[in-house]
Amino acid sequence: MRADPTGDGAAWRRFGANFVLSGLGLGLAAIGFAAMMDPYGLRAAPGQPSGPIMDSNQRFTYPQIARGGGFDAAVFGTSTARLLDPQALDRAFGARFANLAINAATPDEQARLARLFLQREGVRAVLFGLDATWCAPHPPARTTHPFPDWLYAPGAPWGLLKQANWQGLTVAGRVALHRLGLAGPRIRGDGYAVFTPPEAAYDPHRARMHIHAGTAHDPDSADATGMRPQQSAPADGMMPALETLDRLLAAVPAGALKLIAFMPVHAAAQGPPGSAQGLREAACKARVTEIAQARGAVGVDFRISSPVTTRDENYWDALHYRLPVAGRIVAGLKAAAETGRDAEDGFYRVLAHP
Repeated sequence: MRADPTGDGAAWRRFGANFVLSGLGLGLAAIGFAAMMDPYGLRAAPGQPSGPIMDSNQRFTYPQIARGGGFDAAVFGTSTARLLDPQALDRAFGARFANLAINAATPDEQARLARLFLQREGVRAVLFGLDATWCAPHPPARTTHPFPDWLYAPGAPWGLLKQANWQGLTVAGRVALHRLGLAGPRIRGDGYAVFTPPEAAYDPHRARMHIHAGTAHDPDSADATGMRPQQSAPADGMMPALETLDRLLAAVPAGALKLIAFMPVHAAAQGPPGSAQGLREAACKARVTEIAQARGAVGVDFRISSPVTTRDENYWDALHYRLPVAGRIVAGLKAAAETGRDAEDGFYRVLAHP
């Protein structure tokens, strides 16, 4: 007896239709779940708290902090500015800061985040923590870390669909656990996190090895130009990132406090005077001084040989200072903004003061 080909065909059509419908159902369910949990804060808005920060990738999580919450001030930079506690900055400057410094962020990535923040109304203060990448002749636009351009675009177009992937759904699941009281946020809602090891684990011998070998404790913090701290850079050439900095400062509302600070990397990571790297850094600081003066900003240089930057025990490696130094930076910024004078102990120089 032969099988009925018509019946077999009908069965396969039903199977195919059910398969497609099931796939569509699962897809719509995934989109709906992601939309409901909002893992990347697409609904965040000024004055409205963003959701809990549940993803460890700063490039994905910081846009919602830039868009949402009650913040009227922000820090931009790399890992050398991450330890600046927004609550300490709040007390120093009477604003409500978010720390949006991203490990190994390129100047372009920092600028994208700053532009997003500057779309808010009522910005009262900005702090740009500068590193050697701002002085580079050809700074890369991106690193090897994924950068979600769509999250930085106005309105995050197609965001509901773009976050419905494995990563987005995983983070949405963490958000769900948080809402059920089963998981805490990865970092504070103002972007602050201590990414260095616990102070109790500090090993001066290991730190000294990292400092003078020119290596960074945190692999994400490697200079985006690919240079190690002890390597040289050509003394001549353009510094295109500084033109971006100039445009960002021009976009800051009139009357807002503008702070520009070269971060205090260890003296071993600074360009020796007269070297190619040293000459480039000096030229970069001169240009930053011009920009700060033209834009009414306070310019502060912690990237100098000082009682802080020459002491190995203040650092985990050539780039990352310890927590007590972060508190000194905040105090130094406040004093520089108030007095316009260099530090008496030599910790910083004032490059510009309105």
